[in-house]
Amino acid sequence: MDPEVSILLHCAQWRGLLEDRVHVELSDRFNRQTDPLLERHINEVWTGRLSKEPWLFNGAKFRLHSFDLASPERPRHFRSECAGRQCERDCVHAINGCTAQTAGDSLLTLRLGLTCYKDYLGTNWSRQVAELRRRGQEEFGDPLALLAQPLGVGGVLCTRDGQVVFIRRSQKVAEAGGMLDIPGGHPEPKAVCERLGEAADEEHIGVVTMQQRPDAVISELFSSICAEIRDEVNIPLSSLGAPVLMGVALNNTSAGRPSAEFYISCSLSSDEVRRLYWKGGAEANESTDVVFLSRTEVLQLNRSSLLWSEMCPSAKGAMLLYQMVKPEGEPSKEFTS
Repeated sequence: MDPEVSILLHCAQWRGLLEDRVHVELSDRFNRQTDPLLERHINEVWTGRLSKEPWLFNGAKFRLHSFDLASPERPRHFRSECAGRQCERDCVHAINGCTAQTAGDSLLTLRLGLTCYKDYLGTNWSRQVAELRRRGQEEFGDPLALLAQPLGVGGVLCTRDGQVVFIRRSQKVAEAGGMLDIPGGHPEPKAVCERLGEAADEEHIGVVTMQQRPDAVISELFSSICAEIRDEVNIPLSSLGAPVLMGVALNNTSAGRPSAEFYISCSLSSDEVRRLYWKGGAEANESTDVVFLSRTEVLQLNRSSLLWSEMCPSAKGAMLLYQMVKPEGEPSKEFTS
């Protein structure tokens, strides 16, 4: 396993999960812990970054706290208290053996709070992150309790002719400039609020309205990766298949930041995708090139591969999940033991 990434959870038993098999619990209880000293530190970090990069924007994000995933061995649901920890063990199996029921017929429940980009820079990317992890463990029994842990999304996009789409990140982006990546970004709490008819300032978004419609949060989680593909690669939404959730990978270069990784089929050929990419999408400035690898090449990627060293952690995590889940077949809509 590459030390830059680890797998928090995977859905290999079902070859990935469709939207109707995922549930969310949203609560302020799942926000990060804090105190005045930490808030001062976060504000200092943010002020310093803004002085050098005045274009930075403090958007609201969802925070992954923990999850429930059905056990393949029996129709029970196990609670994970390790969300975001650098686990290399198989988190499909029981964590501490605690049981908890999820909603309806869902196989995966994600427990989400709220955070923001400013908090992410001041915690996960802070020079004091080791101390924050120590304090989290000592004071709350969780090394991630004081960290923002914003949940990202990434997409393994496969064309009609069996090519997986990568983009070369611009040198001007905030992280991993010049490296190979997959399309990705974040589900946006503001988008959920607007969909539910509640206009909200980014820094004053709360969970109350969203708690009443957890389905809208899941819809944003799944639809946001398609929107990112549209904006970054310039592929119309009508050419994309339904996103299949493969699991959650952790970026250990940013203190175990989680990202939900999806598989998305595309009805276009790689040549058609290339032509659309070079026409430029809404976020064309975030990348400088499009690169294609065959499914076979992707399944064979590992730390000894030449291209592996060119990939940013988010892409590496998605590749590991793709190799584990192999989601090309139709994901199971039923629980099987």
